[in-house]
Amino acid sequence: MSFQERLKRIIQLYDEILRTGHRTEIIRELQEEDDLFMLLLYSDMLGIPNPAFYYTLELYPHMLEKFHDWHTRMGMDKSPLTGFRCC
Repeated sequence: MSFQERLKRIIQLYDEILRTGHRTEIIRELQEEDDLFMLLLYSDMLGIPNPAFYYTLELYPHMLEKFHDWHTRMGMDKSPLTGFRCC
């Protein structure tokens, strides 16, 4: 094993040690960002005016798979959107 490979492995190990303590915080923060994005994406359908509706309209087909996970995480047992079934 060359010096560069050992150094690279040491840096990877150091990075992993630093991330271990904060892994849950990172996951929670990424989930909060995802929840906020989903709220922005579907806010017009929920009755909240969305100034970026025209730009987010094309994202709906790509986000349908995540919609069920989002509304159950927000505490809604069934889809809050009328005419839109995911469960």
